[in-house]
Amino acid sequence: MKKYIAIVLVMALGLSLKAQQSEHIVLISIDGFRPDFYMEAKWPAPNLKWMAENGTKAEGVRGVYPSVTYPSHTTLITGAKPARHGIYYNSPFEEKGQTGAWYWYENEIKVPTLWDAVRAKGMKSAAFIWPVSVDAPIDYNIPEYWYLKEGTDRIEPMRDKDIPNGFFEELEREVLGKMSNTTFNGEFFNREDRTGEMAAYVLEKHKPNFIALHLIGTDHFQHQGGRDGEMVPFAVAAADRAIGKIKEAAERAGILDKTTFIISGDHGFVDVHSLLSPNVWLANAGLMSTAQDRGNWKAAFHTSGAAAFLMLKDPKDTKTLNQVKQILNDLPEKTKKLFRVVSKEELAQVGADPNALLAIAPIPGVAMSGSASGDDLKRGSGGTHGYFPDFKQIETGFVAWGAGVTKGKLVHKMGLEDVAPVIATLLGLDFTAPDGVLFPGIIEKK
Repeated sequence: MKKYIAIVLVMALGLSLKAQQSEHIVLISIDGFRPDFYMEAKWPAPNLKWMAENGTKAEGVRGVYPSVTYPSHTTLITGAKPARHGIYYNSPFEEKGQTGAWYWYENEIKVPTLWDAVRAKGMKSAAFIWPVSVDAPIDYNIPEYWYLKEGTDRIEPMRDKDIPNGFFEELEREVLGKMSNTTFNGEFFNREDRTGEMAAYVLEKHKPNFIALHLIGTDHFQHQGGRDGEMVPFAVAAADRAIGKIKEAAERAGILDKTTFIISGDHGFVDVHSLLSPNVWLANAGLMSTAQDRGNWKAAFHTSGAAAFLMLKDPKDTKTLNQVKQILNDLPEKTKKLFRVVSKEELAQVGADPNALLAIAPIPGVAMSGSASGDDLKRGSGGTHGYFPDFKQIETGFVAWGAGVTKGKLVHKMGLEDVAPVIATLLGLDFTAPDGVLFPGIIEKK
């Protein structure tokens, strides 16, 4: 409700009188984006590196907690941390067991978004495969969404949720060809190509003022093979190729000098050697069962990558809370050295889920499993994220280039919530990032 009251107030005041330094912003999120992709010579990203050298770049961007995709992308689009914007994880905690549903719908966001502000100013927006964007106030939208029914593909859900109706077919007809699980598949780089081609086509033909798109290959292949997996350079190159497609489209449309590119991400990556299952401890203590619905549970850990958040069936059940704390305290020292307990007070300080009573933050290399049976410590592999955002490897990156952006600027450290103020300022939007700050050096002085 607060979100919509704020939107109505903005619209009632009329169009913004704020100065506008860019007519078109392209926000590109590279999932699993690391600063070394543009800071180190070994990565094949010529477009990205050229923009970094000729614009503004950050040495690192601190993420949110947990450092996973959906809360992070919502912070990018709101300038708010999860406690305020309401998208706490990729998947909401479900009391009767996880169904596999994710936070797909934009109406679950509790604060105004950049999309709201763009529409309030009478501007146009577009988004492609952006998390938490189903039914968003976006003029041209292909959201990230899928059906839970087994055997269904990923194409029809996006087709069903497109805006405007028939937009997906327009993209197929004009630029993509007939889409299928073969031609748009996260296991292959054709997905990055087609996402870039969608955005390029819309920028050239419809010229929206704000485009947001989500590229996933770097995340997928880092999960699969770790930070330096053999497919990761190919994934970086595919993301860079998508950036190049969009830049060329702006040039063909004659709007490159009026366009700004913001390339950021959601989290870094950490190589994994072990999996910790804290629900095993709760199941052994009789506080939950190993059944899919958790049985007659009192406490459960909601795991999210390398993070686990304690949920109580009755949030006021101090007896169970104290029992869980005692369980954690009584673990063998060899187990306790694998994690630290994050108090509710600290969760509030970093803007995490206010419903969690505490969290477990593992050391780098240890990820969390939601399993409630078997050994509490198992072998892990590949890479993951979700960690408490207080060390270098889990940081994401930031590059800004184009209209209104300072050339040759280096920002040592910024927060993910600080990206939205850059976009809002460049477009001259009536928008305040609740938790973000504008770093003045990023934007050119006029």
